[in-house]
Amino acid sequence: MTQLQDLASVPNIHGHFGPYGGMFVPETLMKPLQELETAYHVAHQDPDFQTELNTLLRDFCGRPTPLYFSERLTEKLGGARIFLKREDLLHTGAHKINNALGQILLARRMGKSRIIAETGAGQHGVATATVAARFGLECVVYMGAVDMQRQALNVVRMRLLGAKVVAVTAGQATLKEAVNEAMRDWVTHSGTTHYILGSALGAHPYPMMVRDFHRVIGEETRRQILEREKRLPDLLVACVGGGSNAIGFFHAFLADASVRLVGVEGGGEGILPGRHAARFQGGKIGIFQGTKTWLLANADGQIESTHSISAGLDYPAVGPEHSLLHELGRAEYDYATDSEALEAFQTLSRLEGILPALESAHALAYVCKVAPALSRDQIVIANLSGRGDKDVQQVAEMLDILIQK
Repeated sequence: MTQLQDLASVPNIHGHFGPYGGMFVPETLMKPLQELETAYHVAHQDPDFQTELNTLLRDFCGRPTPLYFSERLTEKLGGARIFLKREDLLHTGAHKINNALGQILLARRMGKSRIIAETGAGQHGVATATVAARFGLECVVYMGAVDMQRQALNVVRMRLLGAKVVAVTAGQATLKEAVNEAMRDWVTHSGTTHYILGSALGAHPYPMMVRDFHRVIGEETRRQILEREKRLPDLLVACVGGGSNAIGFFHAFLADASVRLVGVEGGGEGILPGRHAARFQGGKIGIFQGTKTWLLANADGQIESTHSISAGLDYPAVGPEHSLLHELGRAEYDYATDSEALEAFQTLSRLEGILPALESAHALAYVCKVAPALSRDQIVIANLSGRGDKDVQQVAEMLDILIQK
């Protein structure tokens, strides 16, 4: 598979993105996954489903989101013109609502009465709790105990929306462990329960389905930049944890060879074992939580500990479609450290009056590094995947520590 246009046809019927992806799960999960795959294909081709989804995306979630020219940031950096795709302005404050809404409509069609989810930074948990409240379904969200501490505001939001938030204390007590607990729940209750997985990872059909529900990001961006500038951008930049915002952002541009695609991972404290979450920098290919992809593991194949200032990027594996784009060279993957993301957070806040999520600040950190070397006639678009309200307390604590040093 070498032609860019071929990328629009993945995954294949077995859920493989080239050599990646698939359905590596216990036998007890094969039936619910196959049921979900069938239901999704039927719904995807149903005009009534698409009409309901698009109406709710507009009226309930606030789409389309603006494409904003960052005039002062552009002036400060002195290079390419910088635009932001404002997913932070969506209802609940991040791109996560696109997928949560699509999946809960699917769950209703399947007759499910109970919703479960995992969350790291809390934004997917909030989005899931929001749509569950909207449609009157029971909701349980699994969240690592460490993430609950650093994202306390989102825990309160989920509970106010009626969700039960379950603290996961095993292992690192972060996103990886939350996914494990959600999968255990689903194995036990799959007859009545739908698992709204929050990123473009896991077993088929989730990477495909989550990507499709987020493709609206890139489709809107493409229309907006063509309308405004009468040309395509030169560079798209997005943060990459599991990779849902990035794959949705990139997808409408995959066949456009002139558009560079860059995903930015969590570099943590540097590319040292256990101190980062940059899978393409220090990782290898393996199978993890249902899919074959790039992940962080030691020489014995054991999953390594991860670290990122951002709870949403603190995950040891990446979505399989990103692994394919990396292998083909269609997308590039870099990283930003905690300190670089923190600096970018402050830069955007002070120059543009926009508090970015710490996840999004990783993409902004990359833009701040490369934009000055580009010419003024070049266009960079960063996906502002979420807003930083949830991170204010954590950022304040980090800045206090830096001041004390």
